[in-house]
Amino acid sequence: MKEFTWKVFCETGSIDTYLLFKELEVDMSARTVHEEDPQAPIDSPIQ
Repeated sequence: MKEFTWKVFCETGSIDTYLLFKELEVDMSARTVHEEDPQAPIDSPIQ
């Protein structure tokens, strides 16, 4: 989806399409952060 949005922006120069691209980029990076280590809190040592 992100690649398609970038391609449309490059062809049209639409500011709205660029803003959509940036929004998708932020959403995807947020998902990556949450999906990197879902077990981290579970694997923490008990004190």
